[in-house]
Amino acid sequence: MIDLSSLPGGMDARSAKVLREIVEHYMETGDPVASKTLAQRLTPSLSSATIRNVMAELTQAGLLFSPHVSAGRLPTEKGVRLFVDGLLQFGALDDTERAQIAGRLALKGRSMQETLAEASSMLSGLSAAAGLVLAPKGDGALKHIEFVALGPGKALVILVAADGQVENRVIETPPGLPPSALVEAGNYLNSLLGDVTLAALRQRVAANLQQNRSDLDSLAASVIESGLAMWDEQHGTLYLRGQGNLLTDITEIEKLTTIQMLFERLEAQETMLRLLQLAQDSDGVRIYIGAESGFFGMSGVSMVVAPARNENNRIVGAIGVIGPTRLNYGRIVPVVDYTARVIGRLLS
Repeated sequence: MIDLSSLPGGMDARSAKVLREIVEHYMETGDPVASKTLAQRLTPSLSSATIRNVMAELTQAGLLFSPHVSAGRLPTEKGVRLFVDGLLQFGALDDTERAQIAGRLALKGRSMQETLAEASSMLSGLSAAAGLVLAPKGDGALKHIEFVALGPGKALVILVAADGQVENRVIETPPGLPPSALVEAGNYLNSLLGDVTLAALRQRVAANLQQNRSDLDSLAASVIESGLAMWDEQHGTLYLRGQGNLLTDITEIEKLTTIQMLFERLEAQETMLRLLQLAQDSDGVRIYIGAESGFFGMSGVSMVVAPARNENNRIVGAIGVIGPTRLNYGRIVPVVDYTARVIGRLLS
C-alpha cells in the first residue's frame, strides 16, 4: 500500500475511502456517482455534505471530474491509476481456476498457433474485453518442410522445428500447379536443411534460386518462394480476440473511431515489437491506463500485459487484455499473470 499522506491534496483515510468507492462504482456501472449514493454505500456512513467536500478536494487534486454540471463524479485516469496502485486488492486464482486455464491451453494435438489463438479467446471470455497474445517466430533449427495440396490455388505448408514444434500455414499457389511441383519444392528445401534456422534457410534459397532456377520447374520455384515469404521470425504473430467486447462498452461515435484506430495500430509490425518491448521491460504484470504507456496515444483504454518467459527466463511472447479504463483489474491481473506463465512453459 502506498503512503496516502504524500498524495496530492493531502489525502487521508477518509478521502481514500471515498475515492475507492467512486472508482469501484465506476467499474461496476460506468456511471457518475453522486454524494447521496455514496452516503448509502459507505460503511461507516458519512454525511452527504462531508462527502461533497471530500469529492471537491479530490476533484481539485485531479483525481475526479464531473462529466456534466449537475452530474456526480467519475474518476480521472490519474484517479484510476492511484486506485490500482494503492487501493485495489488483487484476487488470486484457486487451484480449480488454474487447472481450467492449463487445461484449455494444453496442446492436445493442436498446433502451437491454434493454442495461442485459444489463449487469446480465453482471455477475452474471462475478462469481457479483448484478449491479446503475441508470440515471436521461433529462431530454432528446422527439421522438415512439406507442402500439401488443399485444392485449386491453395496448399498447406508444414514447418517442423528440430524441437518438434509444428507450424501450419496456408499459401496461395500458381494456377494449374501439378502435385509434382509441391513434391519438388519440398524435396528441394529439405535438401538444404541441416541444423539451420528459417532465416538461414531463406538466405540459402535466395542465393541458390538465382543460380539453379533453370534446374527447377518455374512453378516449383514459385511455391518455394511463397512458402518462405510468409514467415517472419522478427515481427511475430499477433492473436486478438474479443474486439466486440470493447465496442459494446464504448458506444460514442468518437470512441468507436478510437477503437478502430487501436486495432489498425495493433496490426502494424512496429506496434507488435513495441508490445514485446513493454513485456521485456517488466518483471510481471504491468497495467497501462489510457495514454500513459505511450503505446496507443489515447485515453479511455487500458491494457494489462505480462511477459511470457521460457524455462531460461527468456521472453518468448506477450500476453494481455485491452479494454475500457473500467476493467476489472483485480480479476484480470491474476488471470493474465497465470496465463503468461502457462504460455511461457508451452513455448519453452
